[in-house]
Amino acid sequence: MATLRYTNPVAPGFYPDPSVIRVGEDYYMATSSFEYMPGLPIFHSRNLTDWRQIGHALNRRSQIDLSTRKSSEGIYAPTLRYHQGVFYLITTDVMGIDNFYITSVNPVGPWSDPIRIPYGNIDPSLLFDDDGKVYVTVQSGADAESHIIQYELDIATGQALTEPVAIAHGDGGVWTEGPHLYHIGSRYYLLCACGGTGRDHRTLVYRANSPYGPFERMKEPMLQNEYPNLCRQENHLI
Repeated sequence: MATLRYTNPVAPGFYPDPSVIRVGEDYYMATSSFEYMPGLPIFHSRNLTDWRQIGHALNRRSQIDLSTRKSSEGIYAPTLRYHQGVFYLITTDVMGIDNFYITSVNPVGPWSDPIRIPYGNIDPSLLFDDDGKVYVTVQSGADAESHIIQYELDIATGQALTEPVAIAHGDGGVWTEGPHLYHIGSRYYLLCACGGTGRDHRTLVYRANSPYGPFERMKEPMLQNEYPNLCRQENHLI
């Protein structure tokens, strides 16, 4: 097997909170863009190491007006998904229109105007389940009271089909956030961040037999910032 050589960072510049999906032989990535416009840069790769920017998902005033956003406001932690020929980007406009998603049949664009969704605070994520149901998993609350909630979504309208239910409360640290739910085999796996964006930052993993749990947390964090070379500062997961 040939040795794969690459140079970090694979996407040099201001590209935090990457979300990556695979569609056939192609990989696509979206990242946070905060108060800057155009926003939500989109990248393409064939090997996960050589990335080329192919556009921005937010590129017109009719989608969103970020002109009043201050530093560290605006577009946070997008999640990129692909389902039945459609690309979905779900994200948060902090100090703006809150949580929303946009869609496109081509990752280059054009992308739709935002469809706003209810509930939650930051870091929404989507799961298209095998039975056709769509779940939003999102952070709610603040500091030590922050936790992960989930509800079923009508993806055509953005309307909630169920009331939100708390499914995870972290491990006692602050800011349980950045959730992503996956259905693999017969289990549901929930990955989320905890501990804030400094030295206590860590990644937690849960599993359950149902999308609503109960979720069993892995005893030790999968990654944590207090050990060298494992995880540095904020890490919203792919």
